[in-house]
Amino acid sequence: MSPDANPDPSPEIEILPPPALDVAPEQGTAPAKIELALVAADRHSLASFEPDDPLFETAQKAGEYIRASKAAATRRAYDSDWRHFEGWCGKNGLASLPAEPRSVALYIAHLASPGEGESPRKAATISRRLTSINTVHKMGGLDSPATMNHRLVAATFHGIRRTLGTAQTRKKPLTRERLIKIFDALEGPIAAARDKALLLIGFAGALRRSELAAMRFEDVIWHRKGITIRLPRSKTDQEAVGREVEILWGVHDQTCPVMALENWLKIAQVKDGPVFRSVGQYGKVGGGLHPNSIGRLVKDLVRKAKIAAPQLYGGHSLRAGFVTEASANGATDGQIMKQTGHTSLAMVRRYARADQQDKQSAESKLGL
Repeated sequence: MSPDANPDPSPEIEILPPPALDVAPEQGTAPAKIELALVAADRHSLASFEPDDPLFETAQKAGEYIRASKAAATRRAYDSDWRHFEGWCGKNGLASLPAEPRSVALYIAHLASPGEGESPRKAATISRRLTSINTVHKMGGLDSPATMNHRLVAATFHGIRRTLGTAQTRKKPLTRERLIKIFDALEGPIAAARDKALLLIGFAGALRRSELAAMRFEDVIWHRKGITIRLPRSKTDQEAVGREVEILWGVHDQTCPVMALENWLKIAQVKDGPVFRSVGQYGKVGGGLHPNSIGRLVKDLVRKAKIAAPQLYGGHSLRAGFVTEASANGATDGQIMKQTGHTSLAMVRRYARADQQDKQSAESKLGL
């Protein structure tokens, strides 16, 4: 997860009654990791069951379900947030658990205007920090000091949002024209086959980095019109309902996503497991790619193709490129959303507006 991503904003877990902490809630005795807070109910329930109790294994399973109620990436983000808050409180002689609203207000003010050598955090990051603080307190059966119900916290946070703004930095879209430019700069026969297939499948399927990384050979169904990709889980589908993405044979061999995928699988001899894999310096095919590796790969390919401002591109550029290109070529919002899995029309239209602004900026330089 990106440090500025905003995870599930509803951290309360109501499966079991609020558990008591193993220790008194004094400064320095907070769980070192939020993982401990998320399984506090599990530990509390296990205290009531001895190993020979018939419900002991059931209690253990309940703990596993409690941990699974939050995605691993969300738990890692909360963990990092809590450790930062706990460290800041310790450094300034303030209690972190339970914390006072005044301490929280001072903490988020520090995040927005840190000392020399530190960069101010974005409003979305500060919002997530508040959520993390809430999580630890609620899982400890304590009143949270980081909600908007506290006037001091609310006023400070609203002032930060007005000062810093809340607009998120979005990745620039990789459109068809830019993809072709990248293809012309690809190097190494095996790596080039992998990179071309990854870019075209990500672009045509409007897939996220995580979805590309999780894509398995067994989830690809080949048929007369192209392929169907079964996505068992995605960012907005944490309960693993799953969805299917259709990718058709292309009109041009150079940009056909199905042909590119077929070529990569044949060259890499991938017959099961992860579809997109690492490629070593000498063309040796390794294990599956991590989502973060895909983001770095896209940035590197954009840089090698000498496309302007490579730092503005990333894994999400493929998904954004699909929306931008499809919208420009007459696809309806509903058709686009069926492919992307978006549930918000505003998100789809945001890409279209950004593309329109880019075109207007270019036209304004004609001197007419």
